[in-house]
Amino acid sequence: MSDEHSESQDYPVLVAQGGPLDGSRWPIDHPLMLGRDPGCDIVIPDRQVSRYHARLTPGINGIMLEDLGSKNGTSHNTLLVTAPVMLQDGDIVKIAISQEFTFLSSDATMPLEANPLRNGRLVLDMRSRRVWIMGKQMTPPLSASQFHLLWKLYENSGNVVTRPELISTVWGDEQSVGVSDQALDALIRRLRDRLAEMDPSHTYIVTVRGHGIRLDNPKG
Repeated sequence: MSDEHSESQDYPVLVAQGGPLDGSRWPIDHPLMLGRDPGCDIVIPDRQVSRYHARLTPGINGIMLEDLGSKNGTSHNTLLVTAPVMLQDGDIVKIAISQEFTFLSSDATMPLEANPLRNGRLVLDMRSRRVWIMGKQMTPPLSASQFHLLWKLYENSGNVVTRPELISTVWGDEQSVGVSDQALDALIRRLRDRLAEMDPSHTYIVTVRGHGIRLDNPKG
């Protein structure tokens, strides 16, 4: 009873990363039961998964994640879920050791197929928050802040993006006041390190002194 084919730009979405459901996605517009039982909204066909393993419930304050007393546990950003938790954009949910999901607060995104930059060595899909370099998917996925930074550079590929623009993109207009250059530099450094793990032969993020940052994304 999966809702993975529903098209909505108004609801949060859960995206499967790796595992038996890799790439599938479900808008969270009603409570979703996750488990091994065929009657679940999200069926994970693995014996490590309990029949009724976990539940996602939308409410006025956001999306709540609960573990339903499963045998092998539910993780939220690597921490075992022992009480209901509210999900934040970019959070990672893991069901036992079988299936990992990324929670996205909005599904209003650009699909990979419509992305004119997809022929570069580096490819991003905003819809699923996945990143590929030379055809290989990056795992584990980038943090939400790292992905937002990289996406801003990606959609302006080859052009310089100013540091204030990057800070506003990552931290938001309201929260960007007071964000230091050191905080941005630390985020850029962590992102460079992740990209270098995948492709040490090329520097994707280039600092243009006195102007800002640009993405150098050569043809694959």
